Amino acid sequence: MEKHPEYEYLNLLNYTLENGIRKSDRTGTGTISVFGYQMRYDLSKGFPLFTTKRVSFKLIASELLWFIKGDTNIRYLLQHNNHIWDEWAFKKWAESDEYSGPDMTDFGRRCLVDDEFNEVYQQELKSFCQRILEDDDFAAKYGDLGNVYGKQWRNWTTSDGESIDQLQDAIDQIKHNPDSRRIIVNAWNPEDVINAGGKGSKAALPPCHVMFQFYVADGKLSCMLTQRSGDQFLGIPYNVSSYSLLTYLIAHECGLEVGEFVHSIGDAHIYSNHLDQVKEQLSREPRQFPTLKINSEKTSIFDIEMEDIVLEGYNPHPAIKAPVAV
Repeated sequence: MEKHPEYEYLNLLNYTLENGIRKSDRTGTGTISVFGYQMRYDLSKGFPLFTTKRVSFKLIASELLWFIKGDTNIRYLLQHNNHIWDEWAFKKWAESDEYSGPDMTDFGRRCLVDDEFNEVYQQELKSFCQRILEDDDFAAKYGDLGNVYGKQWRNWTTSDGESIDQLQDAIDQIKHNPDSRRIIVNAWNPEDVINAGGKGSKAALPPCHVMFQFYVADGKLSCMLTQRSGDQFLGIPYNVSSYSLLTYLIAHECGLEVGEFVHSIGDAHIYSNHLDQVKEQLSREPRQFPTLKINSEKTSIFDIEMEDIVLEGYNPHPAIKAPVAV
């Protein structure tokens, strides 16, 4: 009997627990890490939204549409009740000269170890997000994350000041030159990566998923994501589903079926404070993957909105909560 495709991911978790190296990291949390790992998902066998724990498809879809629009301001995400990127925008505000609230130095770590501080932090973060939604000037100044994915995908700026829409170019190549080996979208800009997240930085953090490439064969569209760094428990389930959704959407526009999603990861790690959660997830049996439907009346990926994407038959095990390392 053929193994469930979710074992591509579960085997990564197991492999890391058995073979991983303990490493320090910029967050101070510590990880168990392996280097150089690849997974493959046949998208014709169902949409890879993992079932051994509940994963929020709405968060994945709204974040991907945010990228596709070329948006870099968290206001769009907050309007869709998506808080994936809150901490990085909040960090910009808390470190600014205009911030006069409680000390938020090292808030990512402190909120995990100090319950009293965490309560204050959550109040400050909630107030910050509400102000982003209500105050246009404040949102423009502190909600924007700089040259993150949407900017690089849709508006890469050359040294001559020209703008390149990499995503549109990839779609054009798929339609008109499908055998090309250059159908690539790149998010890694060395100029932006230097001192990313620091004072004067052009990006809130360096891109983790650095580039993706499309491949057309037998009327099917496949995608390979190259990811420099992957948080196995929290991040990678989102990455798999996000780029699979991107493949579905572009295949829909280009009149192709979906092929494979191939996921190549450099530093694939489990945070040391996620080990119990990982073991709980590994104790569960995967269930059937859901199916994905896209509004057939809309052909352009740039016209797609949340209501045009429908997920059917998702029946996962319950969610497993874990802290985010910022």
